Amino acid sequence: MRPFSWRFLRIWQRNRDVFFRLWHSEGVGAIIEPILILLAFGMGMGAFINLEGGQRYIEFIAPGIIAAYAMFAASFECTYACYFRMEQQYTYDAILATPLNVEDVTAGEIFWGATRSFMTGCIILAIAAAFQLVPSPWALLIPLVVALSGVMFSSIALFYTSLAPSIYTFNFFFTLFITPMFLLSGVFFPLTGFPKIVQTLSWIAPLTPVAKLTRGLFQGEFHPEMLLSLGIIIFWSVVFFCITLVTMRRRLTK
Repeated sequence: MRPFSWRFLRIWQRNRDVFFRLWHSEGVGAIIEPILILLAFGMGMGAFINLEGGQRYIEFIAPGIIAAYAMFAASFECTYACYFRMEQQYTYDAILATPLNVEDVTAGEIFWGATRSFMTGCIILAIAAAFQLVPSPWALLIPLVVALSGVMFSSIALFYTSLAPSIYTFNFFFTLFITPMFLLSGVFFPLTGFPKIVQTLSWIAPLTPVAKLTRGLFQGEFHPEMLLSLGIIIFWSVVFFCITLVTMRRRLTK
């Protein structure tokens, strides 16, 4: 594994410029879809669900939606988008003809994915605030949490991309990894409602600690489990970031 340099910022800037030039193609969906989820599940399904303590269901799922859509933002950016830049547009080949190296490209893509998570988290948090669903000022720390989780999910997604033989294999990544996390990581239902084995295995899923941490900050409740969640996020971020530096070098220099 080789270190990356400050030049990774050039990759980040390149992706930023492209995004702001084409933001209208993604911006509408990023705003409307979370609203639809909150309305359909929070108010529709929430009319039939009673939670302990009298908490409204829409208040329960709001922080989970923030965590989940931050995951989606980073995952899509570092799978399909990165694959197209690598295999279809040959953007990386052109970049590697400059003083930038593979590690700079890798770090730049991961941190741009984290930026997309940060932007998504801020948008949905603002939507939740507009619906008067944010009871604690500690929720202002949620964008930082989703940015950190964005590093984790971007690293995981780019690691998979570095091994993907074709674009069709991303179906396995999203169907067998992302979707089960979306459903079984405490986004829509308390983990205590699942069988004990599911509660235990859910901690293997990287989304579970993110949902736990965002929900705790959302409610302004602090407990030791939140420190464990933060530690898990940092651990997986470091592990997959380092592994991806190696696998991307093998992929781009083969």
